[in-house]
Amino acid sequence: MVTKDPTSRLNARVIGICIAAALGGFLFGFDTSVINGAVDALSEQFSLGAGLTGFAVSSALIGCAVGAWFAGPVANRLGRVPVMLLASVLFLVSAIGSGLAFGVGDLIVWRVIGGLGVGAASVIAPAYIAEVSPAGVRGRLGSLQQLAIVTGIFVALLSDALFANLAGGAAEPFWWGLEAWRWMFIAEAVPAVLYGIFAFRLPESPRFLVARGKLDQAAQVLYDFTGVEQVNLKIQEIKSTLDSEKRESLRDLAGSLMGLKPIVWVGIALSVFQQFVGINVIFYYSTTLWRSVGFEESDALTVSVITSVTNIVVTIIAILLVDRVGRRPMLLVGSLGMAVSLALMAVAFSFATTTTAPDGTTSAELGGAWATVALVAANAFVVFFGATWGPLVWVLLGEMFPNRIRAGALAVAAAAQWAANFAVSTTFPMLADAGLSLAYGLYAAMAALSFIFVWWFVTETKGRELEEMTDSVISRRSRTRSPSPR
Repeated sequence: MVTKDPTSRLNARVIGICIAAALGGFLFGFDTSVINGAVDALSEQFSLGAGLTGFAVSSALIGCAVGAWFAGPVANRLGRVPVMLLASVLFLVSAIGSGLAFGVGDLIVWRVIGGLGVGAASVIAPAYIAEVSPAGVRGRLGSLQQLAIVTGIFVALLSDALFANLAGGAAEPFWWGLEAWRWMFIAEAVPAVLYGIFAFRLPESPRFLVARGKLDQAAQVLYDFTGVEQVNLKIQEIKSTLDSEKRESLRDLAGSLMGLKPIVWVGIALSVFQQFVGINVIFYYSTTLWRSVGFEESDALTVSVITSVTNIVVTIIAILLVDRVGRRPMLLVGSLGMAVSLALMAVAFSFATTTTAPDGTTSAELGGAWATVALVAANAFVVFFGATWGPLVWVLLGEMFPNRIRAGALAVAAAAQWAANFAVSTTFPMLADAGLSLAYGLYAAMAALSFIFVWWFVTETKGRELEEMTDSVISRRSRTRSPSPR
């Protein structure tokens, strides 16, 4: 049993470096949601059908999957901080390129480049935060990643609304003759530069330093930031979990269950379920969605901003609860709440009036009480997701894997998450054409399945040291509830 140092607790310095690392999450949220306010203007300016619109929106997710896949091996070779610096450069290039795009083709290229940065940040931030955080507060600090993501979503939607309102519409010209939707993308350059500046000043992960034999530097980081006084003991504990493998690679993830270790499959499943409930439909297409229930463009953007504020509030609640209640109970409650909310949305949109545009695309319009039901249910869905599956999946992915495979396993799980996100985001416009009831009914079914998965396969990690994590900590599951962690 690992001896927990009494000084291993929250302190201002560890909070500071975790917030700086989580800025990658802010850009993650900003980059993936900024297109929300631009999607209708893009579709009109470039004459896009439903299929190409969906691909233009979700194209960044291709880069996200690739960036996540390679972030782990690169982080193991170069360190966590260099990957953050690389991600900040990719964000900056994507912001400027997307804002100055000549057509949908090069826009997609710039969005994919930004996606590489998002994918890298989605892997490295939770891994870094988990590796510098004391065990007793790791859940709260790990949840900063999700708080940063939803804050990025909020700022993206708010800036979208501001640009659209100031210009008189997302497609209208604004500063220097550039349309407002272009400035929505360019605005990302500011946080991209700040992320690079903050990342440059971060200390390297102590577990990476130990793996590279830099024991004095690791000891200094552990003492100064994590609050560990018995640093030599902690370093020996870290070394014991790393020595079993001389060199980390994706081959370390190989196992008996369809080629991978069971723990890796559980991480993949958590990632996929987080996306298959359809949360990013709300954040990528919410403006279009609210216009379908009777809102004008400016009002729809405002509602999207309000939804993102709600997401921030419930994420803060999750941060306060995660180290008290635990990961598993909160996920179970979230699955039930999402399933009910999505089912209500499916029912509401079954009463929608469908119209067909000259280009063959269809749209649904709701009126009366059912429009209210859809609005309330959508925000209830955001509440349940934001308080549970949003932050807790990132917490689990950052802490559930053994030290020797953490970066690589997190990379695979995050890549699967982005692939699932791409599938959901790309197919939604076509599903919406077939009927929003079908789309939200499928997402409700996924939420119900996520409850079953958590019930059978996810055990609690609250309070465990990272050095206690083994290949079977999460994937081992029996019909009875697992005992509480030591």
